[in-house]
Amino acid sequence: MSVSPSPAPVQACIGLGGNLGDAVATLRAAIAELDTLPHTRLLRASQLYRSPAWGNQAQPDFINAAAVLSTGLPALELLQALLALEGRHGRQRTPGERWGPRTLDLDLLLYAEAVIDLPGLQVPHPHLHQRGFALLPLAEIAAEATIPGHGTVRDIRDRIETDGIVAIGR
Repeated sequence: MSVSPSPAPVQACIGLGGNLGDAVATLRAAIAELDTLPHTRLLRASQLYRSPAWGNQAQPDFINAAAVLSTGLPALELLQALLALEGRHGRQRTPGERWGPRTLDLDLLLYAEAVIDLPGLQVPHPHLHQRGFALLPLAEIAAEATIPGHGTVRDIRDRIETDGIVAIGR
């Protein structure tokens, strides 16, 4: 993968989740590894949250978190770096499978205030405004971030259901 940094760093918000193996340890390691991505710095990370499975509910609870990065990577290259990080943690993607169990899931939730609609990449993440398990940790570290077309993270979090999502610490 060739890395061609964008002219000026932007802030990107990442959602992290996992429910296979030692998900707590995996998320802690992944958060630290975000700071090692090319042209990227970890600015803030939320605490960890335990969340009921979303979509396919017949699976273990998830551990979720969020991180804010400063990155010089264009959005597609950042996504590729996130997918490679998932792979290093044993993530196997099955074509057509959605919302299944996984060792690590890294979602590019926001890339500054950009709206991106490309094959394989939609920013803001298409379901972000509906997912308490993503909004609670994100609100902890980027409450004033704007989700284009929806409002601030804080305002949206205050309007959605978050029952069953419990902070479990760092």
